Amino acid sequence: MPKNTRRSARVPADAALQFLELYYPIHYQAGIGVEDALRGSELSRHQTAILWLIHSQGVAGRQMRRKDIVTALSSWFEISNAAITKALRGMSEPPLRLVQQTEDPKSGREKVVTLTPDGETYLQEMIERGTAYVQRIVDGLSDSQIVNGIDFFERISEVVNGWDRSNND
Repeated sequence: MPKNTRRSARVPADAALQFLELYYPIHYQAGIGVEDALRGSELSRHQTAILWLIHSQGVAGRQMRRKDIVTALSSWFEISNAAITKALRGMSEPPLRLVQQTEDPKSGREKVVTLTPDGETYLQEMIERGTAYVQRIVDGLSDSQIVNGIDFFERISEVVNGWDRSNND
């Protein structure tokens, strides 16, 4: 929606400030709670984000080019290439063995990160833990709040993803 679009009288003039006042604590209270539920005790925040990226943006939710992981993670965190290498190595080696890195058949210089069978199992358990945590939040909402909340978050994602695309053009 363009910035100069007129709003109804029901929308407060300080809506952006009110969103900020609500969002910032939610980000840390609920957002970090979701993240902690997802990661369990074995993974770092970066490793959890890598698994989520593979799940949500990877080929069939199983595989993703390392280069794309670096690009996406860099937009979420201040993280170095060396830190991503360390996170991936830790997930590739025992005791985790959640991913394997192989040469990209399209480019000998590029790597592809693929979930192992253990990685697929871990990811499913991770999603179940995250879903259980969010279910506790959903249980405190009415049906209309749930439907409106899903719509709200979908639209925020569209807007923010639009910013990402416009910054890359």
